[in-house]
Amino acid sequence: MSTAFESIRQGLKEAAAHARGETDGVTVYRPVPVDVAGVRARLGLTQDQFAARFGFSVATLRHWERGDRRPQGAALVLLNLIDREPQVVMRALR
Repeated sequence: MSTAFESIRQGLKEAAAHARGETDGVTVYRPVPVDVAGVRARLGLTQDQFAARFGFSVATLRHWERGDRRPQGAALVLLNLIDREPQVVMRALR
């Protein structure tokens, strides 16, 4: 069998094991909730500036800050990065 097939086969085995709850050798990252308004205030940005700088819509940002919605998925990961290393994220997005 080809190396590509073996790689895919191994990946499928690992995915199936993870789906069954087997976590040996697996590191799962679960981003923590972020105080979006607090991060924005700490950076000294308006809602419009924060949304434009990091690629969020202003409407979505307002929902997060009011607590109507919570960031999820990739947005939550990005907000965790902004919270921890804002200068690194801003430099990467230039």
